[in-house]
Amino acid sequence: MSTSSRTGTRSIIHLQRLLCQGTILATAIQPFSSSAFVLRTAGASCSPRIYQQTTPSVVAPRVARRYHTLQQMSPSSNGGDKSYIDKLALILVNSKQEQLVARSHGRSVFYTPGGKRETGESDEQALNRECLEELAVDISKATRTPARIESYGTFEAQAYGKPEGTMVRMTCYRISPRDAEIELEKLVEASSEVEELKWIDSSFDKEKLTVTGIMILEDLKEKGLIR
Repeated sequence: MSTSSRTGTRSIIHLQRLLCQGTILATAIQPFSSSAFVLRTAGASCSPRIYQQTTPSVVAPRVARRYHTLQQMSPSSNGGDKSYIDKLALILVNSKQEQLVARSHGRSVFYTPGGKRETGESDEQALNRECLEELAVDISKATRTPARIESYGTFEAQAYGKPEGTMVRMTCYRISPRDAEIELEKLVEASSEVEELKWIDSSFDKEKLTVTGIMILEDLKEKGLIR
């Protein structure tokens, strides 16, 4: 394999375990623009196929061997037009290299903390508000070390619990510097909106995560940011 292929392969997200209920779509948008792809399960058989990829030459060999690859996906094969739900999320990693996820009341799956922008809000304002509402902490003021919100990447997938074709586009951020991020580990707590917070590593049961949650977890593992 060439050096460029190996480099591209490192950017591919491997969704090793997918929820087996209906059809699941998952696309990595950024920072994987050179290797974006779409995975779709075939009903309850959980036999995913790669229906589209922008750069076939950089697909990881084990993924290419396992899944049937098509060069282009026609509009008729993806169910027509999609609708999008835009969300923001905070990726928080603790001192043990575990990621913080949350679970809402009455839900069985965990998600990356965050939510939707309100009218007129910047991403930073919206993320501060959502973290105060869900994690009971003002991430802009709570740490002794001055904290900055920095862009991580954007992920797109079928929205959990929504009709097929309803996609969530999740713009993710992290806290910098690392000292400030680690301080938040001891400050976050589940608010009244959240039933449970959990710190997870790459061994966590993927069936208990949203599709975007799987993508984020696998990407953090690829980058060596979590165990």
